[in-house]
Amino acid sequence: MSTVTLTESAAYEVKDMLDANDMTDGFLRFKVQGGGCTGLTYGMAAEHEAGDRDEIFEYYGVKMLVDKLDLPVVDGTVIDFKQSLVGGGFTIENPNASLSCGCGSSFRTKENAGAPADC
Repeated sequence: MSTVTLTESAAYEVKDMLDANDMTDGFLRFKVQGGGCTGLTYGMAAEHEAGDRDEIFEYYGVKMLVDKLDLPVVDGTVIDFKQSLVGGGFTIENPNASLSCGCGSSFRTKENAGAPADC
């Protein structure tokens, strides 16, 4: 089975964001779309319900949606949240990414080059 993992620190950050937006029962959507300088970009958003093509993962009380069509591109990905002196942010470690942009949010895989756009 394909999987995308949300670490404990990322799950708590997402849970806080969902709670702050009155979406305690909501989902985190993790998606891949065409664009970015390398061809594909990651996206995350809050959603109220799952769709027919969604795979649902649950980590530390947070339900995460990934479209089954995106799973081959993100299988094995780990989403984490790192805190530093200058702030914090989500990090995405995708073992399928064969090339990534300096910004860290654009990538491509050996099988999927996406649709590169100007950065």
